[in-house]
Amino acid sequence: MPDRTHIRAAFPTDAPSLGRGLAELAEQAAAGTPESCGATATAVLAEESPGAVDADRTTAATHPDLSALVSVQLRVGEGPILAALDTGRPAGADDLLHDDRWPRYRARALDAGVRSSAALPFACDGLTVTVSVYGLRPGPLRKAAQGATGLLGDLATESMARDRLYRAALVQVDQLDTALRSRPVVDQACGIVMYVLGCDPDQAFDLLRRLSQRTNRKLVELAETVVRTRGRGLERNLIAFGRSAAPGPDRPASGQDRDLPG
Repeated sequence: MPDRTHIRAAFPTDAPSLGRGLAELAEQAAAGTPESCGATATAVLAEESPGAVDADRTTAATHPDLSALVSVQLRVGEGPILAALDTGRPAGADDLLHDDRWPRYRARALDAGVRSSAALPFACDGLTVTVSVYGLRPGPLRKAAQGATGLLGDLATESMARDRLYRAALVQVDQLDTALRSRPVVDQACGIVMYVLGCDPDQAFDLLRRLSQRTNRKLVELAETVVRTRGRGLERNLIAFGRSAAPGPDRPASGQDRDLPG
């Protein structure tokens, strides 16, 4: 059994992108299962249905023929990968020549010279990864894969799930930064609207928000237009919209709305 610290070194805290992480995991799985001829790794997000044929999954393989074996399973909805995803337990066949549970996958595998295969599922923080190993000879690959490959899959899935959450957090930080940077110009635009209409800050912001929705323009872009022109030429439009917007946001845009300069 390989040392856990040594395996962690192969998947450091600053994990690579999901695709590259899966590619490294597939290579490690093949190397860690000498009885196999290659391996694949597939990732499924929690919001995706494991059995959905058109789900957007990320897959890596050590050989193009093995990538085709993953594709046929996902396309027809049968095979050890789908069985592992459905049950949460390892699934596979010791000899596909005499195992007819997944006929379409079996036909493709035998055509590629694959006689045995095993898929191991791993889940962490909304990410499920299946590692599959394939053999050119019949044999209990499932038992062989549950050693080093099982430990590799567990650690790699933790690392990729952590990296996915980190990337999502970066996106949220970027969105917050954009919102913070756009706030001053929105405040300035609200001040101009308050001066033109004689309204309070909440009413001015609500009017800009509704006008943004009616004209299908981003709020910050609309605010920049108001600030750039200092409200000149917009008085009539702002006053007219201030009146027409009062009934609610579902009212159709008026001609004055469409006449706002870009």
